[in-house]
Amino acid sequence: MNDTTAAQAAKPQLSVIVPVGARRADLKALYADYKAGVAALGLRYEFIFVLDGPRLDAARTLDELRRAGEEFMVVRLTRYFGEAAALMAGFERCTGDIVLTLAAYHQIEPGDIARLVGALQGTDIAIGRRWPRHGNALDKLRRRTFHAVVRFATGLKFHDLGCAARAMRRQVLEEIDLYGDQHRFIPVLADRLGFRVSEITVRQHALDRTKRIYRPREYLHYLLDLFSIFFLVRFTKKPLRFFGMVGAATFSAGALLMVYLTVQRLVLDQSLAERPALLLGALLIVLGMQIFALGLLGELIIFTHARDLKDYRVEEVIHYPESAAPDPADPSSGAPSPQGQPTAPAALV
Repeated sequence: MNDTTAAQAAKPQLSVIVPVGARRADLKALYADYKAGVAALGLRYEFIFVLDGPRLDAARTLDELRRAGEEFMVVRLTRYFGEAAALMAGFERCTGDIVLTLAAYHQIEPGDIARLVGALQGTDIAIGRRWPRHGNALDKLRRRTFHAVVRFATGLKFHDLGCAARAMRRQVLEEIDLYGDQHRFIPVLADRLGFRVSEITVRQHALDRTKRIYRPREYLHYLLDLFSIFFLVRFTKKPLRFFGMVGAATFSAGALLMVYLTVQRLVLDQSLAERPALLLGALLIVLGMQIFALGLLGELIIFTHARDLKDYRVEEVIHYPESAAPDPADPSSGAPSPQGQPTAPAALV
């Protein structure tokens, strides 16, 4: 066995990325649960913990585990960048063909990790849906409202985008660029790129029943993230449709207002000197034209980079069997001789 074959044999098949942020459980117990669930798969695996910012207690706990003989990688970010950045930092250093992301606190039963990884036989990304889901009436209303807005903005129906347990092929993260708080929308972005996305029912962990109170600022962040996802999914490659609609609506409102004022001035003989509606109508017309021009500029940018954009994904290419090539040494095949001279006719008997 040469060095290349040995390296391929030792390469992990599964990479487990755990971003560690402000919300986290006891990492020793969490790692033991995750390790048991992953080891049951029978695959070669690696664990990567990404510390999002200076998490001294978490770093101390992981250091104790490593001194105890546990093998995993720890990536420390210089400051808080968010879970999306932590996931990308872990992905840049993982080597497995299958990537499994898990939360730094208990969300699903470790035994259901096999269901997520096994689902990749028929899909590109499998996301967990905790069911039955525990929570009070307010939590259920908040979750239903959030996913209803996601369905309206993207046309995709999901039930638990807040679940961090996701198994995906490596190619998915190679083609998705995450930033901000877009980690929740990995399935939406993957579907936009043509990957197959499946939602797999998993059991909710008994410890995943913490009552959280969200501040109004967090709801505003979610709303802004949804708007950005809405634009990325619907209009990234067709900016004129978005800016054109907004610009046309603005221009039409200004034009209708100007027509109304013109009728008042010419037919009803009303003065427009001290009415701000005239200025508002002119402003709406100019603003509508500028927004429409912004959409045209976006279309020009997309056109110049059209060769680098791909709106499709090929799952499989099946070639027809090629016919056998004629043998140059066979006179009956009609093929020219190797020297390009005609083959001598066979002798008559």
